[in-house]
Amino acid sequence: QVQLVESGGGLVQPGGSLRLSCVASERILGINVMNWYRQAPGKQRELVAVISSSGSTNYADSVKGRFTISRDNTKNTVYLQMNSLKPEDTAVYYCNAHRWYRSEWNDYWGQGTQVTVSS
Repeated sequence: QVQLVESGGGLVQPGGSLRLSCVASERILGINVMNWYRQAPGKQRELVAVISSSGSTNYADSVKGRFTISRDNTKNTVYLQMNSLKPEDTAVYYCNAHRWYRSEWNDYWGQGTQVTVSS
């Protein structure tokens, strides 16, 4: 069981920046993919950014050029640097670990951290 704890959310003005952190209870090198999702009120949860164990990344079109996902394997931590924030980025952001373990895919989730972009 992988436990994930997010932090770094808060209230920020449009155009501002935030950095989210996700600390895992296990070595993230052993996790195939680490993801950031978000869910706005009344909307489905959407995938925002992906980073694989090899370091390759991918982003939703809505955040490309503004968000950067990264990882620090020594701290078992994944980050989401969010710049040029817009009101439509307001959502609860969730960290997800997607791991192939014991012949099946397993998903683990953090509790979420609220990001509010408003003037």
